[in-house]
Amino acid sequence: MRQMKPEFPFPEAMPELAHPAVGEATPSPELLVLNESLAQELGLDPEWLRSDEGIAFLLGQRGGYALAYAGHQFGQYSPLLGDGRALLLGSYGGFELQSKGIGRTPFSRGGDGRGPLDAMLREYLISEYMHAVGISTTRALAVLSTGRKIQRRMVVPAGVVVRVARSHLRVGTFELVSRSGTPEMLSRLEEYAWGIFPGGRDGVAARQCKTVAEWMGVGFVHGVMNTDNCSISGETIDYGPCAFLDTHDPAACFSSIDTQKRYAYGRQPAILQWNLAQLGFTGDFVSMFSDALQEVFSRKLGTADPMGINEWFASLPGKDHTLAHAELPGENPQVIPRNFAVQRALDTANEGDLAPFLECLEVLLRPFEKPADVNWPPKVGLV
Repeated sequence: MRQMKPEFPFPEAMPELAHPAVGEATPSPELLVLNESLAQELGLDPEWLRSDEGIAFLLGQRGGYALAYAGHQFGQYSPLLGDGRALLLGSYGGFELQSKGIGRTPFSRGGDGRGPLDAMLREYLISEYMHAVGISTTRALAVLSTGRKIQRRMVVPAGVVVRVARSHLRVGTFELVSRSGTPEMLSRLEEYAWGIFPGGRDGVAARQCKTVAEWMGVGFVHGVMNTDNCSISGETIDYGPCAFLDTHDPAACFSSIDTQKRYAYGRQPAILQWNLAQLGFTGDFVSMFSDALQEVFSRKLGTADPMGINEWFASLPGKDHTLAHAELPGENPQVIPRNFAVQRALDTANEGDLAPFLECLEVLLRPFEKPADVNWPPKVGLV
């Protein structure tokens, strides 16, 4: 079965920001994980995706577009970033497919454009968990190995993840056009963006406030809340250095390069406010975010009393964030991707054994259920 031809609405609307490119050849590619239900939702045939033609498509070897954007990274402006190792494969069913780790693009800036397999599996695992708990996020369609080894901290297998998003437009896209483009380009970008996501900059702020408030509820720490990772759609994007709180700690930070803890758990609201200011949002952020956080913890605690919520939040430091909520009458996950369990599964996958990863994924896709085997994983488990 041949698949329908992809559409490319963004490259057609903004050709200045979309550069044609092709994924590199790979020695011995293998499709390791395929999200069949998501493929079917997008109108893609899982059996075709498993074929040689489908694998070549997922690897970007049939062509696509690397998108241009700028961004503030750790507070410093970079005038041109762009997809240095990713290609937009097209739009299906109103969602964009992007393949990451496909090799060099016009924005690689001296990098090899490849990615470690364990990082790609991590994105699959965490993004699908976030979707399962109802948080707006990019999703993962597939992970492939390439048959190539790459040098990072050590020599590791290379991989590719194919992610799905309503849009890959970022605050950084607007920064690039606002600072380096023409008024006509900015008008065209706004017309395109607000046609998909109504409400303009206020709408972006509302969506992002809801998403980040939901992060706070499950103890998620993004790790790289740069403006190029702040999406117009409100979807969580880029699962690089990220993790979930074990012990609740506002200063918790999981990025080794974030030496100033700019993106620590408790600083995420302030960073979001800063990011939205770079977009040009001038509304009442404090009220907007406070309302979003209130709504999240009202559900978690089963009460809308603001004083009770504030007292509860103040009592959390030092407690296990997930266990503190798990037995409450509200809507709370019973499991999270515990850092040690995720890392063990990824280390084993690097050695060629996917079984622990798939077992971990199976549990995390049912986040509101306690695992039947309370001894899995060993010691503290996922709960």
